[in-house]
Amino acid sequence: MSPIEPGAADTPPETGTADLLPVVAPQLRELRRRASLTLEAAARAAGLSAAHLSRLETGQRQPSLPMLLALARIYGTTVSELLGERVAERDAIVRAADMEPTAAGGWTYWQAGSPGRGMQALRVHVPYGSQGDIVRVHPGEEWLHVLQGRLLLRLGDTTQILAPGDSAHFDSLTPHRIAAADQAGADLLFVHTLLQSPAAALCLGPAAPHPTLGEMS
Repeated sequence: MSPIEPGAADTPPETGTADLLPVVAPQLRELRRRASLTLEAAARAAGLSAAHLSRLETGQRQPSLPMLLALARIYGTTVSELLGERVAERDAIVRAADMEPTAAGGWTYWQAGSPGRGMQALRVHVPYGSQGDIVRVHPGEEWLHVLQGRLLLRLGDTTQILAPGDSAHFDSLTPHRIAAADQAGADLLFVHTLLQSPAAALCLGPAAPHPTLGEMS
């Protein structure tokens, strides 16, 4: 991706938005440093030039929403935190009794971690024959660990059968497909780094209708 230079969507502050920039600029700089990224590395990951990101961090330019979304993903945070909004305390413990099951596209999943973090953790049941023909490609990383049953995992041109205790960790830009290999289905732990991704896309895929609770991967 070639560096993005200022344009219509990213312009000097206008009346009514200038009060936002004193908050956003230092947040952008602080969160980048907290992520241990140099200006050049963060700019490259976001598709910006280093000079342009520097102008964003010093308040000389107003970031567009797509830029904020990209930087939030890179820094492992939310747009709300980039905008200086107070982030609610997250409980480190998730009790089994508090994990409400959600069904989407035939799959059932339970949130196994706190929302709004850089990694999202879920416990998933994959029924046999459900959504196994959907190939997914998107930014991020995924890690999964099979708890019960056997999982059919296709990565690019290769297909693997994962048994209980097996794990997989891969770049989500690799075309991938997940299905249960046995009639009883498969249960797994699943972690992904798509901070802005809603939770059910792993279950539904890009062409299916969106449920009330959103999409997963």
